[in-house]
Amino acid sequence: MSNISGSGGRSLIYVHGRDFKPAADTLFDLVITAVSAGMDRDNHDRVDELRLINKTIAYYGDVSNKLLDNRGRAYDEQLDVGDRRNALKLLCDLARRKDFGVSCYDRLPGKTAIAEFVADVTAPLLGSIGLFGALVSKVAPDVAEYWNKKDSSYRDSVLGRVREAIRAGLDRDDHIMLISHGSGCIAAYDALWQLSHDEKWAAEYAEKKIDSWLTLGSPLGDTTVRKRLLGASSKNRERFPCNVVSWHNISAEDDYLCHDNTCADDFKPMLKQRQISSIRDYRIYNLAVRYGKSNPHSSLGYLVHPRTCSIIAEWLSKTATEPTRQSSL
Repeated sequence: MSNISGSGGRSLIYVHGRDFKPAADTLFDLVITAVSAGMDRDNHDRVDELRLINKTIAYYGDVSNKLLDNRGRAYDEQLDVGDRRNALKLLCDLARRKDFGVSCYDRLPGKTAIAEFVADVTAPLLGSIGLFGALVSKVAPDVAEYWNKKDSSYRDSVLGRVREAIRAGLDRDDHIMLISHGSGCIAAYDALWQLSHDEKWAAEYAEKKIDSWLTLGSPLGDTTVRKRLLGASSKNRERFPCNVVSWHNISAEDDYLCHDNTCADDFKPMLKQRQISSIRDYRIYNLAVRYGKSNPHSSLGYLVHPRTCSIIAEWLSKTATEPTRQSSL
C-alpha cells in the first residue's frame, strides 16, 4: 500500500486491476497525475483540495507480477512505464471536454469493437456450459487464481491489501472516495462484502460507510462474474455489501472487460433493500492509445476523462463543508 498523506478527513483510495503492474510508487504517480490533469482541465477550483486530501493505492502488483512470472509470462517494466507515460501525455494534451467525444474516438489508430463483440457473444455461452473458467485461466491466469478457492493464497493476499486500505480510511473516520479499475472492482466488491458480513470484521465495520464507489471498466455486470462474488450464494441483505452510499459505474465503448456495461439493473436489490442510496451507470469514450493503438480499457483514459473528474469534484464539493466525520452515516 502506497500513501500520500493529507489533511481534512478525506481519503481517495485507488484499486488497480489485473496483469503486470509497475512499482507501486510509479503506478500511483501515474494515477494521481491523470486525475489531477483532468481536474485541472475541468474543475480547476478543486485541484488544491485534491492535492491536500489523503490518497492511497491498494497495491498488489508485486503479488500478481510474481504469479504471472511463474506462469511464464514476460514483462518489460521500463517499456511499460514509458508507454504509459506516452499515453498519459497524449491524454493530457486534450484541452477541452468535447475532445472526449465520438468524433475524436473514431479517429484513434487501431480502433475496433471486435473484442467487445466476442465477449458479448461468448461469455454467456461459455458460462452456461462451464467453460468460462477455462478461458479465464488461459487469458487471465491471475484472475483465475483469484477465484481458486481450494489451494491458493493469492486471493487472500489481494483482498488483504484492498481491505487494509479501506480499513485505514474507515479507522480515521474519513470521508472516502473508492476508485477501482477492471478486475480490481471484483477485489473491491469482495473486500466491501467482507467488511459488511464476515464475522472477522463486520462487528467493527458493517455500520461504517464509503461515500462514493467509482468503478471503471468493471466486469461486475457479467452474469458469470457475479456468481463468483463473495456473498453470491447468500440471500437478502447478506448477499450484498451494505457499506457504500453511492455507486458510480463508468464503462467505455468497446471495452471488452465491461461488455455488460450496466450495474444498476444487476444490483437493483441493493436499492430495494435500502443497502445503498444510488447506483448510476455512465457510458464514455476512452481515448487512451497504448503501443500505437486504441486501448479502451486503459485506466489512464478512464481516470483523465471528464465524467470521472466531475464525479470526484462532486464528492470533494459535498464533503468540503464536513471535513471530519463525527459518526457513521
